[in-house]
Amino acid sequence: MLKNRLEAFSDGVIAIIITIMVLELKVPHGSELADLQPLIPVFFSYVLSFVYVGIYWNNHHHLLHTIDHVSGGLLWANLHLLFWLSLIPFATGWMGENHFTSVPLALYGFVLLMCAFAWLVLQRSMVTTHGSKSTLAVAVGRDLKGKISPVLYVVGIVSAFINEYFSEAVYVLVALMWLVPDRRFEKASHEDKSAGH
Repeated sequence: MLKNRLEAFSDGVIAIIITIMVLELKVPHGSELADLQPLIPVFFSYVLSFVYVGIYWNNHHHLLHTIDHVSGGLLWANLHLLFWLSLIPFATGWMGENHFTSVPLALYGFVLLMCAFAWLVLQRSMVTTHGSKSTLAVAVGRDLKGKISPVLYVVGIVSAFINEYFSEAVYVLVALMWLVPDRRFEKASHEDKSAGH
């Protein structure tokens, strides 16, 4: 099965996720700058989540460029990732509305943790489908960022009940860590084409 349908469907779902998130930014009833103040936590949570969804979209794009076909298992692994990504708007809205308090902050971290886990499952499913010597397998390599991120999310979840600011800082740190697009996939795909594969 060709990858085009999977790519188009994933792009559509991610676009809807971003649309739902921005709809949480309710227009204030007043016309003064002070009327925007209650929206500040909601806006910050939106920005953080927008960055996260953007990171997944960007890396998903690069990941798919290293493969030429998909299997049934890979389709389900991709749906699993999209399921957890689709919960980001809910977790984002709850966290922003409650000004980053412990339980919403921990739930947000849990959703991010499950997104990271789903990403690893998708990546592993792709490697299984294409073989341990495929362009993708070479690109994945040791995947240090992919292994460190879930650990940091757990730290963020636990610290949400101890120090909310530290928890927020952990989530921002992971986003910053991934903000630069993952060039491993792009580089491996380019090298594969240069070699005439």
